[in-house]
Amino acid sequence: MMAELDWPVRHGGAAVVTPGGAERQWVAGTQEDRVWAVASVTKLLTAVAALAAVEAGHVELDRPVDPEGATLRHLLAHTSGLPMTLGQGRRRAVGQRRVYSNAGFRVAAEVVADAVGTSFPMWLSSSVLDPLGMGSTRLARHEEFDEDPAAGALTTMDDLVAFARCLLGGGAPVLGAELFAEATTVQFPGLAGLVPGVGRFDPCDWGLGFELLDGKRPHWMGERRSPASYGHFGASGCFLWVDPAAGIAAVGLSDRPFEDDRWAMGTWPAWSDGLPAA
Repeated sequence: MMAELDWPVRHGGAAVVTPGGAERQWVAGTQEDRVWAVASVTKLLTAVAALAAVEAGHVELDRPVDPEGATLRHLLAHTSGLPMTLGQGRRRAVGQRRVYSNAGFRVAAEVVADAVGTSFPMWLSSSVLDPLGMGSTRLARHEEFDEDPAAGALTTMDDLVAFARCLLGGGAPVLGAELFAEATTVQFPGLAGLVPGVGRFDPCDWGLGFELLDGKRPHWMGERRSPASYGHFGASGCFLWVDPAAGIAAVGLSDRPFEDDRWAMGTWPAWSDGLPAA
């Protein structure tokens, strides 16, 4: 199914996941059990853990969690108005624009931790990592944040394949089908915004933690993915997307930052376009 992996990286790997299994390829010399920093792919893990808390009744999606009226839904959909990093840029009005925000995900994790009565890393483990057998995944330090829920995950290919299989399967066994469908549907339709490193889009559609392809072009997922595709990429040079219409998911890992000579935007879309489409 996969074309030869000729990405311009020193180390890397890719996997194509279907309901029946997974096919992996590696750049020569890459250790298959290597631990990778996946940057903002972390947000998918954090979002699913937050949704697990919602489904368990610990927290509500639409209850205001700060004085400005932002809710957990706003935080996960990048519409809270919080800037990328607290203290760097002004806060915008809630619900008026898609403002991509690490700060928003850190606040979301604090909200969930307060609601469940334990630390967010412990909740992430019990609600997502343990049920999926992702024993090599953990949150680590990023920027000035210990165990950062916005961009700090360390993981392996095997663990990300397990997570991709969960997402391809509609969130089972971590989330119910109804809430997962909501999470992968546009939240606050019609808002313009920026996908960092890719470009500005109007609209810039997002679900609850999941970037949605919809009509965005050009895009890191490529040209052949269905509009229903969802996922996330990380600035460290990695991605995870799911195309439910085609019945496949893909994971990419590398040691070359996304914006280094824009290699990823010059490589990932063509690689993805070589995979089966709906």
